[in-house]
Amino acid sequence: MKQSIFNRYYEALLDTDRDQAIALLSGALDNGATPEEIVFEVVTPAIERMSRDLTKDLATTLSQHFIAAQISEEAIEMLLPLFSVAPEIRGSVVIGTSAGDFHGLGKKIVRGCLRAKMFTVVDLGVNVPAERFVDQAVTLGASIIAISAMMVHTALGADGALKVRQLLQQRGLESRIKILVGGAPFRFDQNLYRSVAADAWAENGIEATRVITELIKEVAPQ
Repeated sequence: MKQSIFNRYYEALLDTDRDQAIALLSGALDNGATPEEIVFEVVTPAIERMSRDLTKDLATTLSQHFIAAQISEEAIEMLLPLFSVAPEIRGSVVIGTSAGDFHGLGKKIVRGCLRAKMFTVVDLGVNVPAERFVDQAVTLGASIIAISAMMVHTALGADGALKVRQLLQQRGLESRIKILVGGAPFRFDQNLYRSVAADAWAENGIEATRVITELIKEVAPQ
């Protein structure tokens, strides 16, 4: 049954049909599937497959992936309260687009993938100054600051990841908070993340979940 639901749900994502996708999941619940099964065997694998399709063979478009991420977040918000036992949260992430950069699409896709993988994600939006990244990470107890940049000058900007690193150093937080970057400039130059003093970079949402999982292992207890 779940394979059939997965196939139909994935088709709904490809069609960007939010109503059909949510109806399929609600119907699965009514027919006896557990919310845990739906999240971990339908919703999460579907967004993972879409990420692979987007990056490997262009079978999906960025706009499809964006809407799929939104649908996935809504589905998870619907299903989490129904879990028999509260799911273990894998970590907390503060995410946003670098100061001077108003491109938010890629960041929202990453956010959806992280939410599907049971990360707590606080999205600060676009044009986020370095101080706000650090202040929010401290306030929320986040282990990761994820910074998106779609232009070289915002990736390298004085109020971007470099400034975040400086603030972490000044406040003695480098062992507690790691920096992840992503966006077009980092795909063009895969060593650019070193130039902005980030701990790592990720190409897409699924890669971001993998990298963040590894980074969190390096974080000192708060």
